[in-house]
Amino acid sequence: MNETLEKRSMGLRASRTISNTIIYVILIVMSVVWLIPFFCIVLQSFRIESTWQVGYVIPRQWGWDNYRALWNSDFKRWYLNTFIIALAVAALQTIIVLCMSYTLSRFRFKMRDGLMRFMLILGMFPGMLTMIILYRVLKDLGLTQANAVPGLILVYVASSGMGYYVSKGFFDTIPKSLDEAARVDGATRAQVLYKIILPLAKPIVIYTILTAFMAPWGDFVFAKYVSFGTSAGMNVAVGMWSWLQQDMIGQKYTMFCAGGVIVAIPVTILFMCLQKYYVEGVTGGAVKG
Repeated sequence: MNETLEKRSMGLRASRTISNTIIYVILIVMSVVWLIPFFCIVLQSFRIESTWQVGYVIPRQWGWDNYRALWNSDFKRWYLNTFIIALAVAALQTIIVLCMSYTLSRFRFKMRDGLMRFMLILGMFPGMLTMIILYRVLKDLGLTQANAVPGLILVYVASSGMGYYVSKGFFDTIPKSLDEAARVDGATRAQVLYKIILPLAKPIVIYTILTAFMAPWGDFVFAKYVSFGTSAGMNVAVGMWSWLQQDMIGQKYTMFCAGGVIVAIPVTILFMCLQKYYVEGVTGGAVKG
C-alpha cells in the first residue's frame, strides 16, 4: 500500500515538473519574442554610421549622437508637454476617482444604482465617437494646436469619475466599522477618507496614479487630432510621429529610436518600482463590485 502511494506521489511530482517546465519554456519564448523589437530599437538608437533604415540590427559604429541630437530638436518641448499632461492628469484624476469610489462605496442615496449603471453604459461607448464634438468645444475655447496641452488635460480629466469600478471594489473590502468608529470620535467624512481609508488603501491609490499617468503618456489618436499643425502643443507621440513621414524618415529614423527609448524609461522605472502595489490594487479591487 505504501509503495503504491509512493509511486503515485512520484508520478504526480514528475507530471507537475514536466507541466511546469513546459509552461516556463512557453513563457520564456513569449518574453523573448516580446522583447526583441525593444532590443532592436535600443540598438538602432546607438547607430551613427547612417540615419536611414538599414537591413541589419547591430550597429557598425556606436555613439550617442542620436541622443544629443534630440536635445537640439523640438523633442524637449514635446517631452515636457507630455510630462505636464501626465502629471496633471495623474493628480486630478486620482482625486476624482478616489472621491467618487469612496462615495459610491460608503453612501446610500436615491438613484445611486441608476447612476452606476448609467456610467457603466456610457463607458461602453468608444471615446472616438465624441472626438468631433470635443474638438469643436476645445476649438471654441481656444484649447487646440499651440494651446493643446490644457485642452488635453481637460478632456482626460473630464470623465475620470466613470473609472470608479476597481477603486470602489477595493473600498468595499475595507470594513465600514472603521468609518463608524471614526465618526463617533468626531471625525468628518473628509477626515475619515484621508486619514483612515486612504492609508489602508495604498495599493489602489498607487494603481490609480499609475493608470492615470500612463494613459496620456502614450496617447496618440486624440492628441494628434487636437494638436495638429504646430509643434508647440504636441505631445511626444505626435511629435515623433512627424519624423516618420516620407520626407523625414531618412534623416530622423535613428533619432526616432533614441526618442522611443527615452520615452519608455520613466514609465518602465515607475512600473517596476510600484509593480507590487499595482498587482495588489487590481486583485483587491476585483473582489467586490
